[in-house]
Amino acid sequence: MAKYVAQVLWTLKDGEDFAKGRYSRAHEIAFDGGVTLPASASPHVVGKWADASAVDPEEMFVAALSNCHMLTFLHRARLAGFVATRYADDAEGIMAEIAPDRMAVTKVTLRPRIDWQGAAPTAAELDRLHHEAHEQCFIANSVKTEVRVEAAVTA
Repeated sequence: MAKYVAQVLWTLKDGEDFAKGRYSRAHEIAFDGGVTLPASASPHVVGKWADASAVDPEEMFVAALSNCHMLTFLHRARLAGFVATRYADDAEGIMAEIAPDRMAVTKVTLRPRIDWQGAAPTAAELDRLHHEAHEQCFIANSVKTEVRVEAAVTA
């Protein structure tokens, strides 16, 4: 069993009014490898109290699904004998109401584009590799959200 940790730190700034909800949602997330990430609530959720230049939880969720799928896909492609030289994904998450006063990221669409050295997988092989990657992705296996892969087929 592996253990993963992150430290989240937020501090009320001078002049902010916590009781009235007039405070910045900006904070930091520190990871055990030494990376510290500026984070915030989404501007879609708290408007001007967010830091739009920081990453929000919904973006991190979409990125985690995309990142895990990519890493698993690259492993599956290598095992299948293919050589990937570049992988790019314009992932997108959709937030929707799932019940009164309850929101969730209900769908994440991954749009990977992969460059290959030598023989590239056929469309059927590429579909199989993406399916295997989705089935084995730790993050996808951890969520209820619909995750779709709309892979571009390149020659």
